[in-house]
Amino acid sequence: MQFPLMRNNILRDDLDAVIEHLRQEDPMLTNGPKVREFEAAWSDWLGVRYSVFVNSGSSANLLTIALLRLRYPQGGEILVPCLTWSSDISAVLHCGFTPVFVDIDPTTLAMDAQQAINQLNDNTRAVFLTHAQGFDGLTDELISECARRGIHLLEDVCESHGATHNGVKAGSIGWVSNFSFYYAHHMSTIEGGMICTNDEQAYRQLRMLRSHGMVREAGDAAEKAQWQREFPDLNPEFIFAYPAYNMRNTEIGAIIGLQQLQRLDRIVAKRTANLHHFLARLNPDRYQTEFKLAGSSNYAFNLILREADDRLVGRLMDKMTQHGIEYRRGSAGGGNQVRQPYVRAIVGAEAYKQFPVTDHIHFYGFYLGNFPDLSTDEIDTLCAVVNDL
Repeated sequence: MQFPLMRNNILRDDLDAVIEHLRQEDPMLTNGPKVREFEAAWSDWLGVRYSVFVNSGSSANLLTIALLRLRYPQGGEILVPCLTWSSDISAVLHCGFTPVFVDIDPTTLAMDAQQAINQLNDNTRAVFLTHAQGFDGLTDELISECARRGIHLLEDVCESHGATHNGVKAGSIGWVSNFSFYYAHHMSTIEGGMICTNDEQAYRQLRMLRSHGMVREAGDAAEKAQWQREFPDLNPEFIFAYPAYNMRNTEIGAIIGLQQLQRLDRIVAKRTANLHHFLARLNPDRYQTEFKLAGSSNYAFNLILREADDRLVGRLMDKMTQHGIEYRRGSAGGGNQVRQPYVRAIVGAEAYKQFPVTDHIHFYGFYLGNFPDLSTDEIDTLCAVVNDL
């Protein structure tokens, strides 16, 4: 593949650090001090008080909504975008909430903020906003309206490490945020994710939810003593406060994460420069080039036809395949989630008609690979191919 979605994300230095750890006489492999070191380093980079390292971004999604369920045991509504990864919506369903879908803003690919505000009501428990494809998906109006109404703002930043809103890093603004460290993302721990918050109680509960619901995992002696006083008949090392999961990550993942975090800012800068170069050379008559670039940390090049044209989109896919350009049709997560079987069964077969912006991207939008060692000459070649139809 001449133009893959990603290449060279795990470097020799990363592997050497892992090997050095394994050379110890008795190396710890599961969740341990390196995990705590990575969590602290990530919190410092992001500008939050607490971070919890888990085994995937999808696990981060699920634990976040499980945490919300502790506050709203009777459920309620959570606003979600139609264009996102399936695990955001699956987490809402698994935890007994009702997803309320919102169409997207074409300049950010995130949920349309005004439409979201219009959907808020007394039964809304959270807005689960995805910062899609590296763009800043927030608006001041949405942030302030959630705060005014006491509605939790949740940020999915899995594709957007280093994106900013008004100069503040995405993922440090809402109540809780999620990151993914999957192979193709800005940085990788091979598989992995992070949950971030400034809420101390949420942090302790997330640590418990990550590890079977065990109270000892909260890392707080006072909380452990309180549970022990309430349940004196139980072994204090094995008090399970919540029905939970095992979503811990490993020392190996943390070591790779610590290595990659050292170059994350450089990666974000290079990806952003690549995006500007790409958009400047893309045919603006055929493709959308108007995006909210302020605060962007681009994940992938977005290629969206201005007009719905089945013949043209067919030629485009053939051309990209012929030239070894890997792509994803529908952009994030396969396009309009409302069309997917797991959602269609809930909202009905015709619900996609309510979300025309997302549905256009479902058929006429793509993303192409952007990564740090992609050269400007390669970007020029890529643009020449997709412009010549």
